[in-house]
Amino acid sequence: MNIVHLVIPDLFLPEDIAAEACADLRLPALEKILARGASTGSDPSTKPLVLSGVEGSGRTGEGGCLENHLCELFGVTCQADAPIAAISATFDGLGEGCWLRADPVHLGLQRDQLLLLPDTKISADEAVQMCAGLNEHFAGQGMEFFAPHPLRWYVRLNALPRIRTTPLSQVLGRNVRRALPTGEDAAHWHQVFNEIQMLLFAHPVNEAREARGELTINSVWLWGAGGQAGVLQKTCGNVSSDDVLPEMLAAAAGIPFAEWPAKWRDDESINGQLLVWTGLRSALQRGDLMAWRAALQDFETGYAQPLWQALRSGKIAQLQMDIPGRDSARRVVLKRRDSWAFWRRIRRLPDYSSN
Repeated sequence: MNIVHLVIPDLFLPEDIAAEACADLRLPALEKILARGASTGSDPSTKPLVLSGVEGSGRTGEGGCLENHLCELFGVTCQADAPIAAISATFDGLGEGCWLRADPVHLGLQRDQLLLLPDTKISADEAVQMCAGLNEHFAGQGMEFFAPHPLRWYVRLNALPRIRTTPLSQVLGRNVRRALPTGEDAAHWHQVFNEIQMLLFAHPVNEAREARGELTINSVWLWGAGGQAGVLQKTCGNVSSDDVLPEMLAAAAGIPFAEWPAKWRDDESINGQLLVWTGLRSALQRGDLMAWRAALQDFETGYAQPLWQALRSGKIAQLQMDIPGRDSARRVVLKRRDSWAFWRRIRRLPDYSSN
């Protein structure tokens, strides 16, 4: 019997926007799945499930860190940072080394906040030019920058830094001040962070971008320094996602990967499906609640309804949903017999909102 494991970040919204965002949404299948499954933390009065990270430490997004959670699904233990830099460097063809992600971003000052803005576009040629400028500046300091993908930059180091970082996805659209590196080497990396900003500010690529009315690439976001990942486990038969990180993990584990289809595909030949959907998180990062609503309605039609019917008919034996939020995560496990538990009260989605 097939088992389906769904990972859906930001399905549960903060209380102050949940009712408005979910107004008039019809989600009967999703609401039944949430109501009838065995859950941890799905009731607002219960303690949220911490899938990975450390709850309550005050750092941005730790308790519900998607990157750590996905790594742990593939058998990678994350004591602090997930080893994303090492995994993605291999995926991008950079080979072995002590890697740190240094992704290009735009930081915008709004009142007393330094916001990291999403959807910053940059060409491959611009990325190469800017990395060349960084390498010239930091020559002889044990740092070398690479841009194998326009939006995925790396810095290769002589040794892993003794810092703890915050994944880029956790700070998009948010104030970065509380998310800067911490740890024994934090002061040095704060200085590097400031030097990079000053260097990129005057870079010819940014002068040309500003002249065209485009957002400048005025900083990089340093993250993912979790060391080497080791051997990843084959914990499922197939991975499907709209995000590149699950593809990277699947490649490292030798698991087939498929792009996210508009509708769930019932494939009896697959023993265990891992489905990772970031459409809701992407909409929230852009501050677009209408896009969040539209994406969720499409999910109800394309995934929740056919999965609910497949569970009731016995085509799948179990459906598990992991729901990472910004600071915690919740889990729902639904077996076929649970789908007939009509006495379990069905709630509307805002009732599961995070505090």
